[in-house]
Amino acid sequence: MRLLVVNPNTSQGITDRIALAAQAAAQPGEHVITLPAAFGPDLIVTAQDGVEAARGVVATIRRHPERPDGIVLASFGDTGAEEVRALWPDIPVIGIAEAAFETARHIGGSFAIVTFAPEVAPPLRDKAIEHGVGHVLLRVAALPEPLPGDPASVADDRFLRLLDLCNDCVTEGARSIVMGGGPLAGLASRIAPRCPVPIIDGTQEAIRQIRSRIRTGHPASRVKAPEA
Repeated sequence: MRLLVVNPNTSQGITDRIALAAQAAAQPGEHVITLPAAFGPDLIVTAQDGVEAARGVVATIRRHPERPDGIVLASFGDTGAEEVRALWPDIPVIGIAEAAFETARHIGGSFAIVTFAPEVAPPLRDKAIEHGVGHVLLRVAALPEPLPGDPASVADDRFLRLLDLCNDCVTEGARSIVMGGGPLAGLASRIAPRCPVPIIDGTQEAIRQIRSRIRTGHPASRVKAPEA
């Protein structure tokens, strides 16, 4: 399997984190390449950021010299998914929010999202509603400080506080926890041994789900309809 993971953010530090998480999920014989968007914001926060980033995602895929067997879009906006699927309809394309929420749905019960800054919490909640799981979203738990200067370092610098947020969510009834945002890629494997419920990494789940679709020949999924 030749898999292209595109970080819709242009931050190289975040891209490096996503690349490590993606490689950890790869199986022998699978070839995984992780690239940032060709242009756009360092970190997607606003709707306008997402529009620009989607163009950068398409440019990255167009410039890639090999046709991949699957594409992962590694931001929790699933940024560029609609555009990429329109241009490459025969290639499985999964955004990490789509993948993470599908895993939470499969586990069942209420789930929580843990993220790194208050600015990104409302879009994460909106994305859960868009994917049809808003009714089982217990809460979006965010660290209270504004976005750090380099979000790529937040998973290491604030690890213990993120762990505390995860365990707080478990106390409140969460059956699983989604790590929300590209800067937290790879963190699930560090938190999991210290938290009693499944910790979901969207990048790694997207790779597993694309692998399954390629093996079964299942077409790429689409966003779930919002619940009434």
